[in-house]
Amino acid sequence: MAIASRFYIGGNDEHGLNPPTAGKRTPVMPYIGRSFYENEFNRPAKYRFLIACLRTGFNVYDVKPELGDISISQRVTRVNRQGLSCVITYAYNAAGNALEFSSANGHKVYYSRENRYANSSRLLAYDVSAGLQTEIDTRNLGVATLTEVGMLRSVNCPAALCECGFMTNFNEAKLMIDPDFQKNCGDGGCRGVCENFDVEYVDNVEYDEMPTLRRGSGGSAVKFLQCYLNLYGDSMSVDGQFGSGTQSAVIKFQRDNGLTADGIVGRNTWRKLLMQDESLPLLRQGSRGVYVRYLQQKLLSKLYPVGSVDGVFGAGTAEAVRQFQRESGLVADGIVGQLTWAKVTPIGGGRPMP
Repeated sequence: MAIASRFYIGGNDEHGLNPPTAGKRTPVMPYIGRSFYENEFNRPAKYRFLIACLRTGFNVYDVKPELGDISISQRVTRVNRQGLSCVITYAYNAAGNALEFSSANGHKVYYSRENRYANSSRLLAYDVSAGLQTEIDTRNLGVATLTEVGMLRSVNCPAALCECGFMTNFNEAKLMIDPDFQKNCGDGGCRGVCENFDVEYVDNVEYDEMPTLRRGSGGSAVKFLQCYLNLYGDSMSVDGQFGSGTQSAVIKFQRDNGLTADGIVGRNTWRKLLMQDESLPLLRQGSRGVYVRYLQQKLLSKLYPVGSVDGVFGAGTAEAVRQFQRESGLVADGIVGQLTWAKVTPIGGGRPMP
């Protein structure tokens, strides 16, 4: 087996979120009265991919930490300055009239014959396709080629693009917001990269194995931290340097999660970042933190209107919980305990097409 640290892996997410790139969205979703934007999937899936790569031991590069969109030429320039071993882009597909749902479904991985490493890109795409198949249940559409896609043809390294579903398919559109589906897509991409470079995949890391980090720390563990903070809504550069920006983001995270806000990432902060508490907590109106954010994402993916996914269990989230409980045959008390968690955590399902 090869040593993971020998390889430098790039992760890229298509389009932007703040503001959303025009046109890159689902049809209006019933029950909630809004579209899901493509980058609501692409960005977290990319960070889940980078997190999986980091725990496996790869060095990583985040091509686009910004929330907004940037040009393809900027992305290509950034990649080509890094000397990457490969770059993986996360995206979501569309078919037909983007304002209407259709039957097109499944995930597909693309590469370009125009890339200077075309054969290596082809092999990478097949490995990533196989990796995705081990992690997600949607139909595997295999591997195909694309032309005139800069992040595939113009980068100076093997490159693949994962279209993990169709946002014009009702059920796959709902999956875009599901944090567990996002994680599985990221893990699948990393499995493919591991297969491509003959590296042993690492599927988990325990919070108590992580080092204590503070301002002035550096290295891959800091990148791991920065990816998690970006996953939860920040937009810092994943540079492996624990500076003032990272410290401020840590303090905010600690305050939001009821931790001592000292800016030091120790066992308690790691446990909350990785969501590795012994069990899912009891939540009710007034609760806040990463588990509330996770609950809101799961409810929204099942088309229950929670308002903003902000980690704050307010009146809107409480009403969404009650609606979900009533429609799931549970006591509609707005309190999220073991029975509600058991119903809300599975990937998929939720409200049907009216």
